Amino acid sequence: MKPNVIVALLVGLVLGFVGGRAATGSKSTTGNTPTVAQAANKPARAVDPTVFKVPVDGAPTKGSANALVTIVEFSDYECPFCSRAHNTVEQLQKDYGSKLRVVMRQNPLSFHPHARPAALAALAAGEQGKYWDMHNLLFANNKKLDAESLEGYAKQLGLDVAKWKADMADERLGATIDKDQALAQQMGASGTPAFFINGRFLSGAQPIDNFKALIDEELAKAEGLVKSGVAPSQVYARTIEKGVDRAPSRPSQPQAEPAAAAKKVEIPSDSPSFGPATAKVTIVEWSDFECPFCSRAVPTLNKIKETYGKDVRVVFRHQPLPMHSHAKLAAQASMAAHEQGKFWEMHDKLFANQRALERGDLEKYAQELGLNMNKFKADLESAKISAKVDADASAGMSVGANGTPAFFINGRFLSGAQPFEAFKPLIDQEIAKADKALAAGTKAEELYARLNQDNVNAAPAAPAAPAEPAVQKVEVGNAPVRGPKNAPVTIVAWSDFECPFCSRAVPTLEQVEKVYKGKVKIAFKHQPLSFHQHAKLAAVASMAANEQGKFWEMHDKLFANQRSLDRESLEKYAQELKLDMNKFKADLDSGKFDKQIESDMADGASKGANGTPTFFINGRTLVGAQPFDAFKKVIDEELKKAGVVMAAEAK
Repeated sequence: MKPNVIVALLVGLVLGFVGGRAATGSKSTTGNTPTVAQAANKPARAVDPTVFKVPVDGAPTKGSANALVTIVEFSDYECPFCSRAHNTVEQLQKDYGSKLRVVMRQNPLSFHPHARPAALAALAAGEQGKYWDMHNLLFANNKKLDAESLEGYAKQLGLDVAKWKADMADERLGATIDKDQALAQQMGASGTPAFFINGRFLSGAQPIDNFKALIDEELAKAEGLVKSGVAPSQVYARTIEKGVDRAPSRPSQPQAEPAAAAKKVEIPSDSPSFGPATAKVTIVEWSDFECPFCSRAVPTLNKIKETYGKDVRVVFRHQPLPMHSHAKLAAQASMAAHEQGKFWEMHDKLFANQRALERGDLEKYAQELGLNMNKFKADLESAKISAKVDADASAGMSVGANGTPAFFINGRFLSGAQPFEAFKPLIDQEIAKADKALAAGTKAEELYARLNQDNVNAAPAAPAAPAEPAVQKVEVGNAPVRGPKNAPVTIVAWSDFECPFCSRAVPTLEQVEKVYKGKVKIAFKHQPLSFHQHAKLAAVASMAANEQGKFWEMHDKLFANQRSLDRESLEKYAQELKLDMNKFKADLDSGKFDKQIESDMADGASKGANGTPTFFINGRTLVGAQPFDAFKKVIDEELKKAGVVMAAEAK
């Protein structure tokens, strides 16, 4: 994972609320972060004059190679702010004609589940000469980017669909996206949209006048170069040749985070680890075998192991993210190998083969490692190992490891696939503390617990929490509801029946209902994610059951059987609920619920509920499968408000 970018699914969703709220012509615009230009309302004069050396080779390009101004755009097809900026860019192309070319690079953000498939769809269309046609369709329909819709666009464009699908699955195009994202991070363009105008950075969906002011400046410079004898086709290269090739680095001694970020991090006895339990420094890593940024951290950890030897222990814990469909099973495969003493060997195979994590692939790796296959297959499917992975993920969320990779160095948090140089100062500091503690009489076997607690205790008062997203008006509409109609607290949940994090939230909501009986009602809205192949049909099945007054009964069955959501299983659950099967089947096939499900999804996306689960408690946002206490805090505050209101009304 890129530091501070992919965050984990839960952090990313929060960023989605503040990632950009610009509308053309507004005085206050934000895309990734506000610029000096926005604050001063003098866009071109206040924009950072730094020129970045942003390459254009190999990326989709629209416009002449002789254009005097080049815009390199890093964008995400599911990002609503990118779609606004798309309209701005199209207008700029009309206004500047042959003087402007646009180069498109992909930066699908992790909390937009359809963004990467859409980027692949565009690049695959480009293999048949239709990149920009697909690009325009995707932005015109950025709330309909599911697999079926993407294929529909391919057909609409007259593509060879079989070739298009094969190209979408080609590792080469996936590598192109990874390369674009790495370049975006290198240039400091972590959010979307981000633009480099002849190498000068402009962040977010800003008003067209902000673009024009900067383009006009660069156009004047470019015309000067042409007059001096530079060929128009060489203007861009000449303009950026002395530019910087990366965003300014962090301070020379990077801190993981302030001391306030230290957390008490437990180490289960059955977690895989290398290095002695008496090591001076313990690094607890939360990781995901399908996450490309996690794989980039592997060489860094190997270097730490080589550099520090027995002074460092690394403990591996699981955080399979919901947007990675193979991550959970891969995590279980690693633990099945762990049962036979081969965790790290399987760990290396999984990271070396991240694009091949199907069940058959996992069994092949187990055979190559010489594992007992009967035991491996049984362990792969065991409830014990599945529960271990789930427990790791929950523990990770409780300490803030919502994205991957996340590291805790004697409890001090370091986020992302950072270089060895980011780990080294922290490790050295912790070794110095360990030496002092040992000299003072701390037993080696008690060292981690002592240093972890010391780091937590040493943390200064935590800074003020970031502002909570604004309270939003969230309508229940015709969503299924459980609880009293006049309850003072309404929880509207956006969820996906195939999402493992959504199923973890079910017991929490049941606890909420028991503790706050009569005071809370819960409404369910659908957000079937594109990478969950059975989620949409399961959502339809729940609504077909709702037609017969059995939504919540079906809801419970679906979450209890997330690995069995095919058509046959759904019909079995309907029979068990004694539904009218003829009606259920007809409703399942009718398409009558598609509009409601799509409406739920669009409504959720408009409020920032792009991932699942997302909850709105009287309009206040709570993201992810959070513990009961997180719900309790908000509910208690809302009940207090309601009590004040009701007292006032009584008077």
